[in-house]
Amino acid sequence: MNTPILEMKNITKEFPGVKALNNVSFQVAQGEIHCLVGENGAGKSTLMKVLSGVYSYGEYNGDILFDGKVQKFSGISDSEKAGIAIIYQELALIPEMTVYENIFLGNEVRNGFMVDWNETIKKATEMLKRVNLDVNPAAKVKDLGVGKKQLIEIAKALSKNVKLLILDEPTAALNEVDSENLLNLIRDLKNNGVTCVLISHKLTEVIDVADTVTVLRDGQTICTLNAQKGEVTRNALIKYMVGREIDNIYPKRDSKGTQEIVLEVKNWSAYDPSIGRNILKDINFNVKKGEIVGLAGLMGSGRTEFALSIFGNPDNYQLKGELFVGGKKQQFKHPHDAIEAGVAYVTEDRKGDGLILIQDVKENITLANLYEIATRSVVDKNAEVKVANEYKVNLNIKTPTVEQKVSHLSGGNQQKVCLGKWLFVKPNVLILDEPTRGIDVGAKFEIYTIMTKLVQEGMSIIMISSELPEVLGMSDRVYIVSSGRISGELPIEEASQEKIMHLATN
Repeated sequence: MNTPILEMKNITKEFPGVKALNNVSFQVAQGEIHCLVGENGAGKSTLMKVLSGVYSYGEYNGDILFDGKVQKFSGISDSEKAGIAIIYQELALIPEMTVYENIFLGNEVRNGFMVDWNETIKKATEMLKRVNLDVNPAAKVKDLGVGKKQLIEIAKALSKNVKLLILDEPTAALNEVDSENLLNLIRDLKNNGVTCVLISHKLTEVIDVADTVTVLRDGQTICTLNAQKGEVTRNALIKYMVGREIDNIYPKRDSKGTQEIVLEVKNWSAYDPSIGRNILKDINFNVKKGEIVGLAGLMGSGRTEFALSIFGNPDNYQLKGELFVGGKKQQFKHPHDAIEAGVAYVTEDRKGDGLILIQDVKENITLANLYEIATRSVVDKNAEVKVANEYKVNLNIKTPTVEQKVSHLSGGNQQKVCLGKWLFVKPNVLILDEPTRGIDVGAKFEIYTIMTKLVQEGMSIIMISSELPEVLGMSDRVYIVSSGRISGELPIEEASQEKIMHLATN
């Protein structure tokens, strides 16, 4: 093993009521790609926040050695001066500023007291070449896709002469092409002497790029695996992450629904006036009682737009076509109308649209159906606590109390709260948009188990997913969306990743 560039020894970090890190030790060799994996809430991000100075020296116990020296970071600026840079899943770019302004924000190129803009643009161009990104440095960040924004964040880190680059779920919001480009860049950085720590829930990419993998569970170091020795396998990672083997992550179901159609759209089209074009074109679609219908397609194909258009049309598209729920023709003017008719939608963006992070678990779970627990328009607080505790138990939401702020929960538990919120409206049709995005394999298994239980009880689920194994593992039928149209429908017995991708790129 190469000389360690980083050693974290016996790190312990506590928050009120919980020990997030318990005597964690973590070592990274010079010039390697070291993956850090574990379930949501295992302590991965907390450990990296200790390392990067977000939690400053004195707020934790233990020692950090970087480049052979004991470090006592009092903030992010201290860790950056030492050569450590961290890129979070939520990108820290200013949309209205240019690419070159973002790359050198807080690290301006100066000539005396003045910013040297010509030199800034020149150096920004060099950084963009280094990350293989061909964009105009004068372009505004808001006009770029998420994959390019991710590369700009890396260029920003490299401009600070980074020695250790930490990437927290960098491919969570990327499509397959952008994800592969990013992983190739990480390999290039390694070849050029930059050490990388990669946090990821995508075990396939971990296996693909890792030299070494450290597994955390419940705030403790479980093991460190060496890829060269063949220790990094999917089964091994799952076993160490969740503390048990999951032979089949997709639960088996006894039945595949009935022939009773509970939701159907005919000749469904949507025009988006904000961009001046049709985003959905002549869609015919149905879902039957007790089945899971997968909705597959590339990012931007129109899957989410379709879901929103039938869930009360909150984005005010101009709609044509017919919508039937329970055999009755409907025309929803607001999401409340959809809820009243028994249709619910779990958004792909739980933090932005699904939850109110500053409120607690009970307030989030009851938010969409307050009338159920209100007397004369006043919320019954005891009833609210009772309902929230029922969903806490039924969905296995890991939280000390339902009074806990949702922002303090792990991603998997936030997703369960979001799911509980919509189950409380007691829908007949549940639309799940990327239901397992950004959550670990153990939490995925729990979500899949909940979905299986719901359809066995007679609920119908429309599942939008970018993960083809998930689509194939959970669906009874699959519709494929391409450029706003349904390009194909496959019974699950005939579906394969190759067939779906062929239809998705038509």
